[in-house]
Amino acid sequence: MSNECLTYTKVLTISSRRKFELIRITDEVIKAVRESGIRNGLVLVFVPHATAAVIANEYEHNIVQDYIEWVRRYVPQEGGWRHNMIDDNAHAHIASAIIGPSRTFPIVNGEVIRGTWQEIMVFELDGPRYRRKVIIQVVGCK
Repeated sequence: MSNECLTYTKVLTISSRRKFELIRITDEVIKAVRESGIRNGLVLVFVPHATAAVIANEYEHNIVQDYIEWVRRYVPQEGGWRHNMIDDNAHAHIASAIIGPSRTFPIVNGEVIRGTWQEIMVFELDGPRYRRKVIIQVVGCK
């Protein structure tokens, strides 16, 4: 058993097709952890974008629509936001700031620890976008 500790980084590129969209990336995160060879540590999932977020929750058609409805209801596009004079996407910036650009998960014995129904998703808030980056960084020991 090795005590070698290291960091592994993988960059995903994803695309969105709609204004609001939840894109599952759980399998890609699990794959990156396996590629890293790290058995125990943490995996960080981060989107370097001001109008997207990362969530961990159930991915089921109705709840996905509820996530989107929550954003539409509580951070409406036509909310009189000052930033809309520049880009017309203030709602996306505000929702992203509230939800957050990252999530961190423990890795135990080579497995990403999640709840039974938790999927890892990028929440597109200002689509469609051709190129969104997702940084997956795995830190720990072999």
